[in-house]
Amino acid sequence: MRKLNSEKLVKLSTVNDALDKRYGKLGSTAREKFDEESIAWFYGNMLRERRKELNLTQKQVAEQLGREQSYIARVENGNADIQISSFFRIAAILGIQFVPTFMQAAIR
Repeated sequence: MRKLNSEKLVKLSTVNDALDKRYGKLGSTAREKFDEESIAWFYGNMLRERRKELNLTQKQVAEQLGREQSYIARVENGNADIQISSFFRIAAILGIQFVPTFMQAAIR
């Protein structure tokens, strides 16, 4: 078995190092904006993939939701400031069900 060189391992960059360099440290305004946009993109992409699996168009989903097709496009691209109720309504149209799990945070 090969032995890892710990000196070389310490010098390796992590994903967090790259994010810190590009968007700032955790807690900075730029990093928070990046994190928010990443989450919006992730969930929008999830909805897009499910819509495509069902062979539905954005227009069909929008009609069931009572919104314009452009709204669905913005949601799927992570460019809409979507309310959680709207997200759940779109998910329900696509047959996605979320079961909330609540965890109590430790009080410090």
